Amino acid sequence: MRLHHIIEAQQFDLPTLTELFNVTTGMEKVVEGGGCSEFQSRIMATLFYEPSTRTRFSFETAMHRLGGRVISTENAAEFSSVSKGETLEDTIRILNGYADIIVLRHGEVGASRRAAAVSNVPVINAGDGAGQHPTQALLDLYTIRKEIGAIDGLSIAMVGDLAQGRTVRSLAYLLSKFRDVKLFFVAPPLLKMKEDILSHLREHHIWFTEEASLAKVLPEVRVVYQTRVQKERFGDRIADYENCRGVYVINEDCLKLMRPDSIIMHPLPRLDEITMGVDRDPRAAYFRQAQNGLYVRMALLSMVLTREAN
Repeated sequence: MRLHHIIEAQQFDLPTLTELFNVTTGMEKVVEGGGCSEFQSRIMATLFYEPSTRTRFSFETAMHRLGGRVISTENAAEFSSVSKGETLEDTIRILNGYADIIVLRHGEVGASRRAAAVSNVPVINAGDGAGQHPTQALLDLYTIRKEIGAIDGLSIAMVGDLAQGRTVRSLAYLLSKFRDVKLFFVAPPLLKMKEDILSHLREHHIWFTEEASLAKVLPEVRVVYQTRVQKERFGDRIADYENCRGVYVINEDCLKLMRPDSIIMHPLPRLDEITMGVDRDPRAAYFRQAQNGLYVRMALLSMVLTREAN
């Protein structure tokens, strides 16, 4: 598969995932050696309309580690011509003249697809509202393989904000490509996984169940993927947010219910849905997960930019 625009998780097939993860393993060694200069003539633009720490910094660090250069705005809605009424499409057309690749985060579902439709240079979706976050799902998958050793046969609990969580949506699409995967969806009624994902899983014969009890699920799974209840997605529905937050919390009592060979993941940032005491447990993989984001994004940039040059 030729990588150009990276818009959604389902565009990746198994051979491409295998190639990506092999390249990612190599990037870990590149970082250990301090980086390389392979892409010193290339420029990446990071265009972020929503706040970000891990995604923006890991992409920018990835480009620097590969020898490339970065132009950036962390608040494009305020510090770009969008504040004057410029459309996303026109902004992307302008950046085509400045950069070799564009990394876009936007608050609207489908924004990355709109950007890709008018862009000659590759566009990478760094999160579009409650839609998708494909590079997060790729680093999540790499983390699972690295920590557990395999993805086929995986049992995973996705916990928290599943309706608005672009990370779990993208990860569900990727996991549907593997054999004998079992998905346990644990969420408050208002934040249950949406029907488009459930229909996709049924179509691909992926086993899933929706559960109300986290304690019931914890002994059954190898991966607990906890998510934050996202206040920013509720708008003025403050009462709904307050009813959903704090329903599911991973604490030291939860650790006693979990398998000794399991791991806890979280796309971060966290609020109070994983207590600080959990950090000391070796099964807490979320900071290692965040570090893997650098390696995976280095691999993606390398694969996209190399193929663009050919």
